Amino acid sequence: MPRPLRIAIGGVHIESSTFTPHLSTADDFEVTRGDALLARYDWLAPVQPWAADVEWIPLVHAWALPGGVVDATSYDAWSTEITGMLAGIGPVDGVLLDIHGAMSVVGRDDAEGDLVTAIRSVIGPEPYISAAMDLHGNVSPVLFHGCDLLTCYRTAPHVDVWETRERAAHNLVDALRRGERPHKALVHVPILLPGEMTSTRIEPARSLYGRIPGIEARDGIVDAAIWIGFAWADQPRCRAAVVVTGTSAGPTTEAARELGEHFWAARDEFAFVAPTGSMDECLDAATVAVADPARRPFFISDSGDNPGAGGADDVTFALERMLARPAVRDGSLRAVYASLVDPEAVARIADQPLGSPVDVLAGGRIDPREPGPLRLVGTLEAVADDPDGGRCVSVRVGGLSVLLTSRRMQYRQVASYSRLGIAVDAVDIVVVKIGYLEPELFDAAGDWLLALTPGGVDQDLERLPYERLIRPLFPLDRDFVADLTVVTG
Repeated sequence: MPRPLRIAIGGVHIESSTFTPHLSTADDFEVTRGDALLARYDWLAPVQPWAADVEWIPLVHAWALPGGVVDATSYDAWSTEITGMLAGIGPVDGVLLDIHGAMSVVGRDDAEGDLVTAIRSVIGPEPYISAAMDLHGNVSPVLFHGCDLLTCYRTAPHVDVWETRERAAHNLVDALRRGERPHKALVHVPILLPGEMTSTRIEPARSLYGRIPGIEARDGIVDAAIWIGFAWADQPRCRAAVVVTGTSAGPTTEAARELGEHFWAARDEFAFVAPTGSMDECLDAATVAVADPARRPFFISDSGDNPGAGGADDVTFALERMLARPAVRDGSLRAVYASLVDPEAVARIADQPLGSPVDVLAGGRIDPREPGPLRLVGTLEAVADDPDGGRCVSVRVGGLSVLLTSRRMQYRQVASYSRLGIAVDAVDIVVVKIGYLEPELFDAAGDWLLALTPGGVDQDLERLPYERLIRPLFPLDRDFVADLTVVTG
């Protein structure tokens, strides 16, 4: 009877903007090891038939909300732990790499490439490595050649995260049981777009990703994946990519070429997922719109400082524009601003009785771009503990509830508002630091706009000071012939 396969699991999962001054450290990460790491994966509890007769070996997994560049000390500690454990557990047949794909580390241009290289230095060339990634990650040549299988999410907003991780694991097990190293093909597509222009809810991304099931149904194909790439890092690896893996070289190469050509052909069709405008233009439109009850609550995305893409979460530009509105200050409009991270401000006021007067400076401590810290003069409306944001408070200024958090978080779930006593459906306008609306907010919104606000994840890419991208690159450059060379491995 053959021995069980031995597969190790680990990784570091974060996307990092190089345009925000926020520095991600170990304190920002949730770290799991041992049985707690294995418990993350549904196919192991209870074990699925395809995953049986496999010894699943937990290494370490670190996950964080998107943020700034990761400090080298934190990354090096996890990389050393992963490779040290691999060296100590004896030979493995495979490694499941659970990563994002857009991590940046101080002093490194290709963090995931660095990690897979370190792993290969320990396990050698024979074991298979399968990577599960976010479609907003990057596929560098080093990462591509270091892995045997790569796959990524197929939805944005991401509703197939765990399905993707299971697919990566299942593909790895199947390949090991076949005993044949997969063929793989990569096409880098010279496009770099923000995620808010590539939602799979709308065209052309919906049809582009819709091609994947048909391609996977072909003889000789195991998996097809499309990466949008990560727009908020200034690194040579940042661009779109297609990777196809299969059991037959010819069909695998042809499928990658086909998907790459379709992606490039659709480049002029990509548009923002919602109408856009400046913050003031969006507030003007929302103020008119909420006269119609069917369009309430009206959401505005403060997209340039979206912590879900790596923004600092404390740029005060959009809040200042709200507070400048007489209808907001006098209470004619009921509004919510979610949110600013400011543990110092929270600590100053959270222990006061509800209804106490508040006079506090908030925001602008991490990302100091104008207008910087704002003075909030109002009343303490609510205090709550949030599993993501830590201690949180709501400060009422006229008709506006300003939400302050102790930790960076994204107000993407209705329950987070409810903890602070806010019924979203009873509000006129909600300004939230987000890009495209996550599913719960999308369902709750009567209408919405995407404000092109400043920040570390500015949606207007031409305002970002890129210096190190490989050019030409659409849409920063437009009049060029794309190199869609297929790289195989």
